[in-house]
Amino acid sequence: MSNRSATALDALGDARRRRILELIAQRPRPVGEIAEAMPIGRPAVSKHLKVLESAGLVEHESRGTRILYALAPDGLAPLQQWLVQTWD
Repeated sequence: MSNRSATALDALGDARRRRILELIAQRPRPVGEIAEAMPIGRPAVSKHLKVLESAGLVEHESRGTRILYALAPDGLAPLQQWLVQTWD
């Protein structure tokens, strides 16, 4: 298993992070909107986003005064490759 795959699995080991990933998979969202859809506050969402971003699963972009978080285009690829190799 590559380090990138292991880091992604570690990041996705938390149900809140998986939920955040599901939310931003629909469309890019700001922290406040993510927090409104979850039972945790903005500071906690920001911490989870930082972990997801460090794992290469999420990226952010500034649009005006807002920062939007979205799935990183190739973030899940190493994990998908690992799963396919392991499954086969």
